[in-house]
Amino acid sequence: MVIEKIETFILKDKLSKSFFFSQWEYSERCICVVKVTASDGTYGWGEGYGPAAVLEAGIKLLEPMVLGHNPLENEVIWNNMYRKTLDFARRGTLVASISAIDIAIWDLKGKILGLPISTLLGGAHRDKVKPYATGLYFTDHNNPSKDFEEEAGRYVAQGFKAIKMKVGLGLKEDYANVKKMRDTIGDDIELMVDSNHAYTFREAVALAKMIEPFNISWFEEPLSPEFYAQYSELRTKTTIPISGGECEYLRFGFHQLLRNKSVDIIQPDICACGGLTEAKRIAALASTYGVDLIPHTWGTAIGLHVALHFISNLESVPGRMMKPDFFMEYDQTENGLRDKLSYPLIEMKDGMIDVPNRPGLGIDIDEKVLERYTVSKTILKKSII
Repeated sequence: MVIEKIETFILKDKLSKSFFFSQWEYSERCICVVKVTASDGTYGWGEGYGPAAVLEAGIKLLEPMVLGHNPLENEVIWNNMYRKTLDFARRGTLVASISAIDIAIWDLKGKILGLPISTLLGGAHRDKVKPYATGLYFTDHNNPSKDFEEEAGRYVAQGFKAIKMKVGLGLKEDYANVKKMRDTIGDDIELMVDSNHAYTFREAVALAKMIEPFNISWFEEPLSPEFYAQYSELRTKTTIPISGGECEYLRFGFHQLLRNKSVDIIQPDICACGGLTEAKRIAALASTYGVDLIPHTWGTAIGLHVALHFISNLESVPGRMMKPDFFMEYDQTENGLRDKLSYPLIEMKDGMIDVPNRPGLGIDIDEKVLERYTVSKTILKKSII
């Protein structure tokens, strides 16, 4: 059995209302997903995090490293793709292209063997994962935190036990918004903040000191991802745990974060950092340094299911009899590609999500919904001589 076909789909979902954060404004979702099909007709799905058209071009570049190869030998395929891009793309979107293909091959491999990805990774340490709601983006330039109370109340009513909000507008504005949010949700709901690398070192220190009284679970991307030493120093200036890593790639990039003691929590995006194959290695590195890992997740339900399987396999270091909950990011902004593209749908019960036990990722794609959102499609096939 060999991989016979790779199909890429660029999907777009126009938002009913745009939203923004410290860096950019979004009016649509645009994501590249990939379908990898074996010679017996079995297929797997993956997705990449980053500019969809560039991801698609990267997948086309990687085609000779994938077509004609045994899908059960996923690490061999991964290494071939890595070697192909090493000279000119050690970081960035081509690694995300590798990630998309790698995830699809894991899904394919699971379906061939009749096993869930969590089992292929080595087994599930837990059958439930605790999602936190990512939301509270800004929607009104004149009043950025408009409707924050209503939105947060909705998350609490849905059963979320933790919420992550955006900061990065300025110290006074951020302080007022964080205080408002803590007052709104009370003390029993965990609260995290994310500035999307909006601040200088001095500003990040100042904001951290200002919001420490609000029991913040972590301060995400307070600084530019380039400044490892500043991250390390910031950790010494605040009691709030510091997190980052969604802009890092491969185990080598995460080693920079870890050996510089830059963060308390690393946040690889599995759809960008090198796929499940590399995320497993990154997790081993994190456990070596005693640093927590909570993946960044943003995209379709494919990426959410990738995170579910991956998180289920993470070891608790150190272990204990009363096992802690492990977090998963669950974006709550408008996204038809997340909510309608795949089945069965994700269900949260009592603030937790079950880890799927069906083969592969445990989901399939609704072809009619796929067709509705597809704006570009490419098919790469193995030549038959």
